[in-house]
Amino acid sequence: MGESRFSKLARMRGATAGLGSKVLSKKTLLAVTVGLVSGAAVVVGEISLAGLIFSGPLAPYSSEGVGLVLFGCFAACLVLALMSGFRGAVSAPPVPTLIVLAVIGGSLAAEGDALFATMVAIIVLCAVATGACTWLIGHFRLANMIRFIPYPVSSGFVAGTGGVACLVGLSMMGVKLDVQTWDTLLEPLVVANWGIGIAYGVGVYLAAKRWNSFLLLPVSFPLAAAFCHLGLAALAIPTDDAAAAGLLFGGISEGRLWPGFGLGELILVDWAAVAGQIPNMLTLVIVTLLCVVMYVGGLEVAANRELDWNHEFRSVGVAGVVAGVGGGPPGCMIVPTSMRSLMFGADMRFTGVVAALVIGATLLVGDIVLKAVPVPLMGGVLLFTGMVMLDDWLVKVRKRVPIADYLIVVVMFLTITVFGFFEGVGVGMLITIVFFVVRISRIDLVDSRYTARERRSTRRRTIPDRAILKARGDLVHAYRLAGYVFFGSGYRLVDRLRKSLAGEPSPRCVLLDFDAVSGLDFSSVNALCRFVGAARDTDTRVVICAAPERLDSELRRNLPPPLFDDVMFEPDADAGLARCEDIVIEDYRVDGEAGGYLLETVAEEMGRHLDRQAQFEELLDELGDWITIEPHDSGASIVAAGEPFAGVGLVATGSVWVYGAAGDRLAQRGTGAVIEPHSLVGSRLAQNATVADDACRIARLTPDALRLLEADDGMLAIKLYRYLLSADEEVVAGPGATNNEGQR
Repeated sequence: MGESRFSKLARMRGATAGLGSKVLSKKTLLAVTVGLVSGAAVVVGEISLAGLIFSGPLAPYSSEGVGLVLFGCFAACLVLALMSGFRGAVSAPPVPTLIVLAVIGGSLAAEGDALFATMVAIIVLCAVATGACTWLIGHFRLANMIRFIPYPVSSGFVAGTGGVACLVGLSMMGVKLDVQTWDTLLEPLVVANWGIGIAYGVGVYLAAKRWNSFLLLPVSFPLAAAFCHLGLAALAIPTDDAAAAGLLFGGISEGRLWPGFGLGELILVDWAAVAGQIPNMLTLVIVTLLCVVMYVGGLEVAANRELDWNHEFRSVGVAGVVAGVGGGPPGCMIVPTSMRSLMFGADMRFTGVVAALVIGATLLVGDIVLKAVPVPLMGGVLLFTGMVMLDDWLVKVRKRVPIADYLIVVVMFLTITVFGFFEGVGVGMLITIVFFVVRISRIDLVDSRYTARERRSTRRRTIPDRAILKARGDLVHAYRLAGYVFFGSGYRLVDRLRKSLAGEPSPRCVLLDFDAVSGLDFSSVNALCRFVGAARDTDTRVVICAAPERLDSELRRNLPPPLFDDVMFEPDADAGLARCEDIVIEDYRVDGEAGGYLLETVAEEMGRHLDRQAQFEELLDELGDWITIEPHDSGASIVAAGEPFAGVGLVATGSVWVYGAAGDRLAQRGTGAVIEPHSLVGSRLAQNATVADDACRIARLTPDALRLLEADDGMLAIKLYRYLLSADEEVVAGPGATNNEGQR
């Protein structure tokens, strides 16, 4: 029996292992296929860009240059395949980075062997610097601070890159923006050069729009190269003549692609020329960081998954340092090739490793590959890449963004194409900041506006005082502010406040509630100082509530002492509103108008109040032994928020303050007020905190006493219920209740 069970278990394990191996082999085969195609596509594109960098005076070192670029691809692809959180990532130096390197190579002030050594030194320094920056950003978890690049800037950056790629591709074909070279464009070999390149680039672009197959580039490029060589052979054009006409690479040094340099060549580096390229090198670091942000964000959007940005930056940093040690440029994940892994279900690290091995194998083949690649086709690849970028980020983006943002994209595209990446990004950020300032300055800082007639403080007021506030409360203008107050919005706010001073009558108090303000700049403080001066001229008191940090000291430094002494500071809007109410009430009494008007206004309300007090005192006397009297000193806690409270409390004498669960002051309540009425029939958690304002006595009726009262004296219980239900705003809601929520 034991052997039978063992055999059965073994067969089950064998079947499971066989099924797992089939699944594993199928996914592995898919990863190998996608990795081979992705690696081949990267090799084709990067060889074209390397040919751009190592052209002109650097053309004799094109083999070594291609080796450096491919090593950077190999390092980035292998490291990020193993470290990135996006499984199946395929990486390479981004196009903008290599274009900036091409600009550096074209403007390098060195000659002879020192030229190549200096270029290698610049590539190494840029790669290591970029790697160090990205690693430090990830290590100190700063990625979230730079990930939010404005969308128009990102779009303009990519569109500008596409424009530069198109121009560079045409330049490789012999089509340059130079009037002196236009007369040679119709020479037979020159026509063949740009004709082949444009036909290939436009053809692949149109085919990609029609079929959108990832096999187009890796399949079409070797076929087109073979046809070019067949054409040269059929026309009996010698290799040297083809190289002289720019159809093939000329002056290629013999030997392997990598390494094309050694430590002994450091003595050839022209460090003065390196120092002269520091601005361009900084541009390259910034451009590469921008590419990392864009590509990681693009992968998140395209794959609909969250990535750990700090981890990705650390991974890119390690890849950059490894690439720099080998003389290669820095790299990062490429969205289209990485998404290919996800689309075909090959989202595993092995896919990126296979792509890296394909790139590494190209390094071992030597410069035979470079000699076999026609230059026009390299230009065609760049033209195709640029057209795709322009289509996505200059043409199609028009339907997705407002016209103002699209203008930023167009301006950046033109600036990058004509002047360069550093200038384009700078102009784009400048315009974006200007637009941001204009837009945010239009946002109304006033979240709500109200007067002391519309909203009262939580302080308990006498009936005559409430009548005064009802008559004169509109002399208090209160503004609840929200957002960040800077020079644009701050000046608009102060202009609005100054206009309110010109009313008839002018306000007696202006309350500014800064509780929802995140901060303010010095320009806004300066404008506020001018408003304080204007308010004093109209005898208006300024009350500032919940002032931001350092506003008090800033006003003290910038206001004359008499003006600063006129400004009143309160911890919150309720305390500030109570201060304003005190001023209005005191002014009314000083005017001597409180006699006949108050008697006429408050007589009826005073009568109702006295009736309620008499009713409450009568009820308290009748309850007698059913209640217990609890004395509390000033400041003593009667019940805390969230604390169990059984029964109902009635304020027999004195007054209490009611605070919310968050500690905000809700109301001041006096004799006859009800404490926690929802706990009348059983123990409940107190909704608010109640604290004695002064020495007070609380009449407490417990649930047990209430049940006995109902059984023994039903009429008295009904009388109690009627009192609780008929308690008006003064007793239940408190005198601080808001008549309405103010107005915008």
